[in-house]
Amino acid sequence: MRRDVLTFLLFVVIATIVWYGHAMQSVRNTRVPVLIQYTGKPDAIGLKAPGLPDTVMIEVRDAGARLNTYHRDPLRLTIDLHSYIHGERGRIYIPSDALRRSISDILQGTSRLIETAPEDITCDFFTEQERNVCLAFRGTLKTANEYQLVGQPTLSRKRMKIFGDEQSILAIDTLYTEYQELTEVTDTMNIRCAIDTPEGIRLEDDSVDLRIIAERYTEKKFSVPVHIRGIPEGYRIRLFPKEVEVSVRVGMNHFGQVKAGDIHASCTYSPERTDKLAVDITYTNPYITAAWAYPGVVEFILEQ
Repeated sequence: MRRDVLTFLLFVVIATIVWYGHAMQSVRNTRVPVLIQYTGKPDAIGLKAPGLPDTVMIEVRDAGARLNTYHRDPLRLTIDLHSYIHGERGRIYIPSDALRRSISDILQGTSRLIETAPEDITCDFFTEQERNVCLAFRGTLKTANEYQLVGQPTLSRKRMKIFGDEQSILAIDTLYTEYQELTEVTDTMNIRCAIDTPEGIRLEDDSVDLRIIAERYTEKKFSVPVHIRGIPEGYRIRLFPKEVEVSVRVGMNHFGQVKAGDIHASCTYSPERTDKLAVDITYTNPYITAAWAYPGVVEFILEQ
């Protein structure tokens, strides 16, 4: 029984080899892609959508072995557009006979081109206008608990050139990055962000670097005297208490760079208030990101 099975499998293998060899030698048709690269287009020339195709499908006839090489290693064709672009606007037209001739030149000698799809290549062109516009980040950033952003997220460049027809580029003042949603940020991050490209516009570059700096924060406390504003002429005001405790939020990397002199506590006298005034906290140190006073109100006596 086992011997019969082995004999059967041997005949299957032999039959497969014979069939494959015949298939590799037999002549047949197949469809394969031709990848196209364009050269010779002046930088100031723009192409109207959908633009020039980057792939043309062809039907070619040859022996199976040769056709397999076209599938493994796609054909590549370079088309020089220099002779097809004349004037400031018009149409690029590569006729079927020119396209077929160029493709036939890159086929093996035994291969015969049957057809191409599309048969010819056309695309409208125009002279682009140029404008320099602002770049801005679009998205949301959230730090992890007990972390804060150091300054604002920054882009590696503030402006970028755009190219297109005059009407399209004049309608754009600012380009935005594609929406980014970043959460649990705890450290410095450098992210390459794609730019949201308006339809019909070509960009100097299609992306920009975004830099985000985050650090762990802590609190630092100071006793700060309260100053009074708006005292009526001929009067003086006595505050209770004269000082308040101010807590500030500061990044741990800059803890030692925050001093009491960076903080100012004040309140403004109002005839409508008879006994208490709210304390306002201001600060000049850029490393302070938040501040609050305790108590948040002080009592006062107006004396003449």
